[in-house]
Amino acid sequence: MQITVKMVKELRTRTGAGVMDSKKALEEASGDMSKAEEILARKGLASAAKRAGRETSQGVVESYIHSGSRVGSIVELNCETDFVARTADFKALARNLAMQIAAMSPTFVERETVPADAGEVLDEKILLEQAYIRDPGKTVRDVITEVVAKTGENIRVRRFARFALGE
Repeated sequence: MQITVKMVKELRTRTGAGVMDSKKALEEASGDMSKAEEILARKGLASAAKRAGRETSQGVVESYIHSGSRVGSIVELNCETDFVARTADFKALARNLAMQIAAMSPTFVERETVPADAGEVLDEKILLEQAYIRDPGKTVRDVITEVVAKTGENIRVRRFARFALGE
């Protein structure tokens, strides 16, 4: 099957992948758009795992105040470059994570940050293990990994705080 520029452009719009990656995925999938998306997703998740050790010194601090101004949160989300920190995908992720924190009241970022004397800590108290409020079929870690695959950079939640009246 002939891979057209229109097909490559559509796949790029759907996935955010680069031109050559999109073209190769379409060629591998014989022009099948959904198969090409799956190929890019697998490739993106594998490359996201490779990026996990890279330093994250740029990013944003995002806040969220729930309607009624009784609950709010603030999150520091880091990435590798200021270029990615300014993208719409990264900013949306930071905003959604701030909403997640306000809604679900986690205590720790990830299991590795739980103190040894804390005892048994449920997944609901660990931000990256929580079910994502906008798509309960995914965890917060899955959502971050998707953005890592899309941006090509390591992304990390460094810290957060949640505030509620009377707590």
